Amino acid sequence: MKIHFILTYLLLLVFLDASFARKHESARNSCEHKSTESIKRPCSSEPEGRGFRILFYNVENLFDTFNDPGKNDNAFTPDGDMRWTPYRLNKKISNIYKAITAAGEWSMPAIIGLCEVENRDVLELLINNTGLRNAGYQIVHRNSPDSRGIDVAALYRPDDFRLLQKSFAGITFPFDTATSTRDILYMKGIAGNDDTLHLFVNHWPSRWGGQAATAPYRNHAAIVLKSMTDSLVSINPFAKIIIMGDFNDDPEDESLKKYLEAGIDYNKPESGRLYNVSKEIRSSRIGSYKYQGVWYLYDQFIVSGSMINGIGGLQTNSQSVKVFNADFLLIHDATWFGLKPFRSYEGFRYTGGFSDHLPVYLDVWW
Repeated sequence: MKIHFILTYLLLLVFLDASFARKHESARNSCEHKSTESIKRPCSSEPEGRGFRILFYNVENLFDTFNDPGKNDNAFTPDGDMRWTPYRLNKKISNIYKAITAAGEWSMPAIIGLCEVENRDVLELLINNTGLRNAGYQIVHRNSPDSRGIDVAALYRPDDFRLLQKSFAGITFPFDTATSTRDILYMKGIAGNDDTLHLFVNHWPSRWGGQAATAPYRNHAAIVLKSMTDSLVSINPFAKIIIMGDFNDDPEDESLKKYLEAGIDYNKPESGRLYNVSKEIRSSRIGSYKYQGVWYLYDQFIVSGSMINGIGGLQTNSQSVKVFNADFLLIHDATWFGLKPFRSYEGFRYTGGFSDHLPVYLDVWW
């Protein structure tokens, strides 16, 4: 009986992997997530132009299974409320790998921004214990002062992005010195045709406690980020800047529109200004996160005008940013109807899914 069970289990694993591969290939062949012709990333095995994809993914509670005495992570241990076992951790790692691979379509993303990762150990599992080990990703990460121990991080492929500099900007709140949050990750590197690219990865304070009560925290994060981008533009008005993250606000909320000054009218972009190229997605009523039946676009890309005004070098546009909403990342929403992200838990009930957020990606070319 035991041998029969093991053989059945192994056959099931093979079937599931094959099923995922068929769905992945089908999505590629159907061109469900195709880009416009101007992006030069057609649905084919070989893109016509030169370019790469940048992915951002809030992976929701990617914890290891050990208790960190200095952090509020007790629930995500084998004996904690979530019964977070090595099996469940490895299942989540495998799911994240599948999402990244499918979102990359014909090639792996050049750069992956991540948030809600506990430490470098879980990132090592992701790039070494899955098929990502063949992609050559390098890790950029630092433990942040966040009370739950969740951080931002990035993975990059050195063949596509040659890292020159990295730093982490801590965010402190003058009006609430007892509250801590995630760092802003900054990376500078060479990409494309020897173009300098500046990248920022963000995870701004949540809305827990109410949107109005928490807005000042996100506004302050926007002020910190704006000071960093202003410094770059003061040195080089044509700096190529890409900002990605879970901002816990929509493109038209004041943190992004007023304090970060990320414009949503990019018909005549100015090189030294910021533009929220995710605005077009929001206009289509598509979101990356669903709460009480409403879709929100908290996960976004914002770029400098120099990347969309056609002055040369690295370029992108508002048609090149997408929410990756493949069928396997979604599940029926029994409470609010329609679909919702397929996450690892529903309350305390383990469901074995991916995340409460959908990945978003941006295509860049030169």
